[in-house]
Amino acid sequence: MRNIIKGTILFLLMPMFFLLIFLSCQKPREESVNDIGEIFKAPISREKIPTDIQWLTNDSDPVFSSPEAKKGGIFHHYMLSFPPTFRVVGPDSNSGFRSYVLDNQLSLVDIHPNTENLVPELATHWAYDKDGKTMYFKLNRKARWSDGEPVTAHDIAFTLEFMRSEHIVAPWYNDFYTEYIDKVVVYDDYTLAVVATRAMPDLWLYLSLRPIPRHFYGTLQADFVEKYNWKIEPNTGPYQIKEFEKGKSVTLERKKDWWAKDLTYFKNRFNVDRIQVNVIKDFNMIWEYFKKGELDTFWMPYPDYWYDKSKIPEVEKGYIYKVMFYNDTRQGAYEIYMNEDTELFKDKNVRYAFAHAMNVELVIEKILRNDYYRLEHGVIGYGKYSNYNIRARRYDIGKVEEYMKKAGWNRGKDGIWEKGTLRFSVNLTYSSDNMTPRLVVLKEEALKAGVELLLDKLDSTAAYKKVMEKKHEATWWSWSTSFAPKFWESYHSINAHKSQTNNISNTDDPELDALIDEYRNLTDEDKRVALAKKIQEKIYEICPSVPLFMVPYVRSAAWRWWRLPEVPGAKLNNSDLFNALFGDYNFGGLFWFDEQLYKETKDAMKKGTALKPVTIINETYKMEILK
Repeated sequence: MRNIIKGTILFLLMPMFFLLIFLSCQKPREESVNDIGEIFKAPISREKIPTDIQWLTNDSDPVFSSPEAKKGGIFHHYMLSFPPTFRVVGPDSNSGFRSYVLDNQLSLVDIHPNTENLVPELATHWAYDKDGKTMYFKLNRKARWSDGEPVTAHDIAFTLEFMRSEHIVAPWYNDFYTEYIDKVVVYDDYTLAVVATRAMPDLWLYLSLRPIPRHFYGTLQADFVEKYNWKIEPNTGPYQIKEFEKGKSVTLERKKDWWAKDLTYFKNRFNVDRIQVNVIKDFNMIWEYFKKGELDTFWMPYPDYWYDKSKIPEVEKGYIYKVMFYNDTRQGAYEIYMNEDTELFKDKNVRYAFAHAMNVELVIEKILRNDYYRLEHGVIGYGKYSNYNIRARRYDIGKVEEYMKKAGWNRGKDGIWEKGTLRFSVNLTYSSDNMTPRLVVLKEEALKAGVELLLDKLDSTAAYKKVMEKKHEATWWSWSTSFAPKFWESYHSINAHKSQTNNISNTDDPELDALIDEYRNLTDEDKRVALAKKIQEKIYEICPSVPLFMVPYVRSAAWRWWRLPEVPGAKLNNSDLFNALFGDYNFGGLFWFDEQLYKETKDAMKKGTALKPVTIINETYKMEILK
């Protein structure tokens, strides 16, 4: 009987046995999200977090959003070209659309845009080690990726692995995440440390990493660039790409159940339900689309749009309003850079003379309608780091003659300064048609001072290549800003006399090098501030460039149903009030759609009834030096 039962059981189990053999021969199954999360967890450190650190947080700084804000509406926006990829690293990733993706990935911490104190994002608390190079973080346990997976310390650890991988084909990121960051230490799923390679000032700037979803990427392979070209990475921010039509548009959708929507500094922000971003390749066409109501807002940095082109019925009847918001933030180094490796500009006296031959004030008055301000030097708007005692050299023909004679030059028969075979004729490289009227004024005024400007207009790619290869004599150029002043990239001799570096003036001064080296290694902020001002004085003495303009405000136009807070922006707001959709120094997404105003306005437009025209000029954060 026992044998019969055993045989029966074997008979019944036989199909299952063969099924298991069959399945074992098949292609291995793909891991699920949870499987990958378990397989690729970073190792847990056996070390303990120091007990003498002080955990910090901040939910007491002023809230800058409006309690009147409402959720809803579709925001119609534009991009000049369709992105070649949705990746944010690797080939072709640095497109204008990149910020839509990157700004929807929160960091561990960020700064408050008015107080500049640290505020929580993915981390609820942070702490500094006494070694000056380590920060500890406690993650918000509610933080979620857009696919619902929890954000953990293992994702932060993966960031380092990801950014160092050769498979992402991004050498700059490979170098940065190796040179500045030593390691990520995981203590448990929600507690970690990020360690820099050395003690540094403004440590959070380097160590407040954005996580990268390990469960999404798994193990990086050589096919990364192609495989993830159009895949939509899970994110931690308020919006996610919903759909796209290549070459035409991308639609982003607000997460209704976003995990961070009730956090102190995220309340009443990111209010629009959907963001429709269409390709419009010409700036003038963008204006036409806006006037027809096919775009909701328009960025108005140029005086001709603010004063002249906006004289349309839609503005004069109050259907569209204009807003000008002064900020108090870092100004880009917008200057004419002289190449000190050229025979002409080797002599400091000639550089001084060139600076005094540039009538920048007349350009501001004649072309820019006194809308722009003179940039005194390249480190303006950096608070206590800025040396406001330095003033840019003004147009002065007498000074030009003084310095040129000191350098041994004489006026030629045609009035241009000469010395042997040298002639004070400067080839000035630039790339934008909008700049030509400004340069024509400078050219005419420089001629009076005995300086000939030859305007070298190239397309943006050719101009960039020429300057980066250091083949220019002088160039009309602008650098973006950083949190604190940086000097090494643009002025240290290690970056001079070679191509593909930011030292486009080829400045090479041993005294300046020593100051910059000391500045880079200082962690004491008071000493660092004092040294920064001294470096600015030294750069002024060397005179590698002529400061041009600064625009310490943002200007926009919007249809009447798009509302902003009473103070329409933040102190650090340096982009269009409506373009700041998500992040950008944590001040984005302040505006909202007002359905009642939409109905009122549409009804007035249908009837041809004029409403009160509105122009808002807000000076809450206007720089003291401009008042």
